[in-house]
Amino acid sequence: QLQLVESGGGLVQPGGSLTLSCAVSGGTLENHSIGWFRQVPGKSRERVSCISGSGGGTHIEDSVKGRFTASITNAKDMVVLRLNSLKPDDTGLYFCAADHPPRNGNMCPDRGDYWGSGTQVTVAS
Repeated sequence: QLQLVESGGGLVQPGGSLTLSCAVSGGTLENHSIGWFRQVPGKSRERVSCISGSGGGTHIEDSVKGRFTASITNAKDMVVLRLNSLKPDDTGLYFCAADHPPRNGNMCPDRGDYWGSGTQVTVAS
């Protein structure tokens, strides 16, 4: 059973940076579609990035494009989300999720076969 554990969240000032990690145990992310999501109380969960566990391709949502980057390790045992130029609106609980296998070869998960418990990002002065 795949397990995902996020880390790296914290309190950061506007304009600052954080690096979030999603570590995998019980297997690797080969042939998985992986996504980073964020949740703010009272709002819908928002996807911010996707990563292909097979080819390593990435997708960044328009809302964070140019500020966030995503990557996967060669061992396919961790995905990383780098958050730059952070804004107060980026505050939220950040999750990683994975599907196996990907539906129709999509790099973005849509079933949510596996979820981590999240890491809190707070952007405030």
